[in-house]
Amino acid sequence: MKQVTIYTDGACSGNPGVGGWGCILMYNGAKKELSGNEKSTTNNRMELLAAINALNALKEPCNVELYTDSAYLCNAFLNDWISTWQTNNWRTANKSEVKNRDLWEMLIKLSKTHKINWHKVKGHSDNEFNNRCDELARQAIDKIRNAEFL
Repeated sequence: MKQVTIYTDGACSGNPGVGGWGCILMYNGAKKELSGNEKSTTNNRMELLAAINALNALKEPCNVELYTDSAYLCNAFLNDWISTWQTNNWRTANKSEVKNRDLWEMLIKLSKTHKINWHKVKGHSDNEFNNRCDELARQAIDKIRNAEFL
């Protein structure tokens, strides 16, 4: 399997509000940047969509090192919250409904296609790729805002 490194980030102006996501995929010296946006969303949805869109961009099953500054995303897999949620019929420990179930189910499917190692990075610090993903996400937000003024 090919070895791919992915960085992701999501951003929201207001929460909920206008949101954007960005990701960088790196393979064998090549780099690809992707981004997108939504008019009304949450920061957590953008974090999840960044990972989903990055993984969906892979054309075949890969070994993936995925870096995110989202503890929500990373811990769901590293601490196996996913299995607990599924066992509890998509309920959290306090019996409330798991938010973003639709996106979690997409990520579960993608994690069965790819071998993913999840890594938590500190956001808004000295990580060049995380900072670039944040920039892509914020540029995606600006695209919506600029379109509204035309």
